[in-house]
Amino acid sequence: MTYESDILRDWYLLFHYGTRDEIIEGAGLDLSGIPSGCFEFPVATVAAAGIEGEISRSLDIGCAVGRSTLELSRYASEVIGVDFSASFINTADRIRRGEAISYRRYAEMHLATELVANLPDGVHPDRVSYEQGDAMALRDDLGDFDLVHAANLICRLPEPIRFLARLPQLVRPGGRLVLATPATWLVDHTPAANQPGGLTLDYLRVHLGEGFDLVSVAEVPFLIREHQRKFQISTSQTSLWVRR
Repeated sequence: MTYESDILRDWYLLFHYGTRDEIIEGAGLDLSGIPSGCFEFPVATVAAAGIEGEISRSLDIGCAVGRSTLELSRYASEVIGVDFSASFINTADRIRRGEAISYRRYAEMHLATELVANLPDGVHPDRVSYEQGDAMALRDDLGDFDLVHAANLICRLPEPIRFLARLPQLVRPGGRLVLATPATWLVDHTPAANQPGGLTLDYLRVHLGEGFDLVSVAEVPFLIREHQRKFQISTSQTSLWVRR
């Protein structure tokens, strides 16, 4: 399944914009004990940056359908969201413009209910722009940022070192970097030779250690509904780094 498929777009819209009740409606198992944080992942990974007050520029790499980018606009006067999927970027920008986006929540994969994704309250869409791009080959003139945020991205890249090597140019001295990953390394996305040889956090320490200090590490839970009998419950190891 490619990141341009309508089904994947529907799943991510529910993941980013759906309420707890919308996500668990009709579930074939008891989800009453699921932590509330599972339903707020794009908000939680932005909160992991620990931003206090307003910053100038923020970059959201691998923004998918754009919720975390919008959340960053609560703090940054300019936010750029980048994703490889043209479908995701088109959808994110339509929400930014205030459109109510209809999408499908699946009971079974041949049966769906229409839901609507709306612009969240309190965000600043005028501060946000979206663009299609490759995390391993970002355009040269992006400039630098007070905060770079990349959630559930690195273990989906064919050559993650290319992305990591660019980060010192993107994060200003004293700026922050949030990297969240479930560390689901699969050869379908990343050839075995390009995957970490050990723990992902140790791999990040090796490739970021010359330019960044590791500040904190947390496990941020998330839940993705495919249909009423299939849910992905995971945690994303979310590390916060500061540029030297």
